[in-house]
Amino acid sequence: MAKVAIIMGSDSDLEVMSKSAKILEEFGIEYEMKIISAHRQPDVLIEYMADLEEKGFSAVIAGAGKAAALPGMCAALTPLPVIGIPMKTSDLGGVDSLYSIVQMPSGVPVATVAINGALNAGLLAAKIIAVSDKGIMDKVKKYAAGLKDEVNAKGDKLEKLGYKGYLEQK
Repeated sequence: MAKVAIIMGSDSDLEVMSKSAKILEEFGIEYEMKIISAHRQPDVLIEYMADLEEKGFSAVIAGAGKAAALPGMCAALTPLPVIGIPMKTSDLGGVDSLYSIVQMPSGVPVATVAINGALNAGLLAAKIIAVSDKGIMDKVKKYAAGLKDEVNAKGDKLEKLGYKGYLEQK
């Protein structure tokens, strides 16, 4: 069974990062969550990343704020796909994190989601795994159909109530 490593630099990221874990749980995908600081514990990060592939991991989700080195360091240390989550920051609202993660040098890619986009990171990890796992692919398709159904239901409600009535009910 494929697994996903979820890594964050601080426990202050846990509320956001837990959204990745939650969506992986919905798909029945095993994950391991760690707090490892790229700047304060580079030796721990190097050791952790060294054997993820051999341990059966299929992807890494790494969330980081400000200098946001963690996703890039993960990508430098593993051949596995890495998905970076830029964390919203008090200084620059997360744009600093976004720029740090999205501007990786050629040859060291990090797939980057929106600021605090942990749900999409988990979903992207599930889609990566789904390429070689039909059971997960079926769950991904069912999830997408559920999103479509939600939008259709909102459209139907809008049509029945009329524009003003819909806004009053929200």
